[in-house]
Amino acid sequence: MTDQIMASLNAAANPNIPALRPGDTVSVHVKIKEGERERIQEFKGTVIRLRKGGNEAAFTVRRMASNGIGVERTFMMRSPRIDKVVVERHNVVRRAQLYFMRERTGKSARLKQKFDN
Repeated sequence: MTDQIMASLNAAANPNIPALRPGDTVSVHVKIKEGERERIQEFKGTVIRLRKGGNEAAFTVRRMASNGIGVERTFMMRSPRIDKVVVERHNVVRRAQLYFMRERTGKSARLKQKFDN
């Protein structure tokens, strides 16, 4: 009985989010509501963290803003506010969480592209 109750509380998975991996360069299109208007804002960066866990599943994207300031934003996997996620490239990484990217700037912040043959 409790399994049925827990299943009914789960949100539906967002079909617009593909399978992501740490190190992927993605473009996240988010619906923003300003007053009565709604628009789509793009957030482009590198996935530095994936959290699994059903309803609480999330991914964190980091990008470099102006003047070399890093900006991180966490998105919920099942959120209906996410319009779409486009994976632009896969990169070679050896870690599950890429927190070391926070201290990197310039050439050392680059990741090698992963080519699937």
